[in-house]
Amino acid sequence: MPHSSPPPSPGRMPRRLVLGGLAAAPAALGGTLSGSAASAAPAGPAAAPRLAVEEFRLPGPEDGVSIYLRNKRPAGTERFAPDRILLYVHGATYPASTAFDLPLGGLSMMDYLAGLGFDVYLVDLPGYGLSGRPAAMGRQAADGQPFMRTKDAAAVVGQAVDFIRRRRGVDRIDLMGWSWGTSTMGLYTSTHTDTVNRLVLYAPQWLSRTPSLLGTSGPLGAYRSVSRDSAKERWLKGVPADKQADLIPPGWFEQWADATVATDAAGAAQTPPVLRAPNGVVADSQEYWQAGKPLYDPGEIRVPTLVIHAEWDADLPSDQAQEYFARLTRTPYKRFVELGEGTHTVMMEKNRMQFFREVAAFLTEDDPQALN
Repeated sequence: MPHSSPPPSPGRMPRRLVLGGLAAAPAALGGTLSGSAASAAPAGPAAAPRLAVEEFRLPGPEDGVSIYLRNKRPAGTERFAPDRILLYVHGATYPASTAFDLPLGGLSMMDYLAGLGFDVYLVDLPGYGLSGRPAAMGRQAADGQPFMRTKDAAAVVGQAVDFIRRRRGVDRIDLMGWSWGTSTMGLYTSTHTDTVNRLVLYAPQWLSRTPSLLGTSGPLGAYRSVSRDSAKERWLKGVPADKQADLIPPGWFEQWADATVATDAAGAAQTPPVLRAPNGVVADSQEYWQAGKPLYDPGEIRVPTLVIHAEWDADLPSDQAQEYFARLTRTPYKRFVELGEGTHTVMMEKNRMQFFREVAAFLTEDDPQALN
């Protein structure tokens, strides 16, 4: 997506703007669109209801840069209870649109939750995925400063939350973040308890005792570039050698990598192709998490919270997740789930259905503290 093209006005997004950036996604959307809505029937182990798909653009942090928001829900349903509305935000490097809603094996996590009756949203932050590219990404990385810091990301989340709340006429919704996205959602929730119903933190970021795997050292530019090979190496780091071959089902990494790089037109045009990602998260990591200084206080989170993690996560190891969990001292209730044989990217691996079901169980339980 060219960073210099003006965005459409806030509201529904014309379908034609999406096709170029999601080369591998048409199967997820299915059918034809009238305006910006469509119906899709995701494949899976059991028949699922047809899903309506809508896409929106919100005004971004600078002129010419818009924020991409996607919605999936059961077709024909427009009213949802607050505890059946979920917004997802991505982590430091890869966009939400090609992780949360990539039809691996014919089914994405977004499809799965929408098929359970949820009104599900994802947001790509500025500089990522199908959102606009700030002007700093139109220059050499060394010519700019890191942008899209965690506080900036939380402000974008707040904008998306307010849009969804107005759209559905509700006071609160559920939130889910992955990796750096847990800091985004955690920071937002710690100061906006009145707009959040339940919180899911997938691979939470916390104070680090190991070097960052983001692959950045020395002075930071505005953004960094990630190759397919380095993405695969990072994905499998920490996985026992005899378990690596069958961790990612055949073709899934290639499908994800193709779709992800395609969202960054300038990076995809390089030889070899790369994905460019904003460096604000790296600056925050150096200033806070790597320096032993929390960016925010998890003790200020006052909503039910699920911390979910996988045992081979080398990006954010189990001890970080456990320490974070212990800091959740003011939640009405909390839960920690550790999944076996999974990495930082378990959402797109062979054991992903365990992940999907644990998240769904937390979000759908009526009385988690019942005695019977």
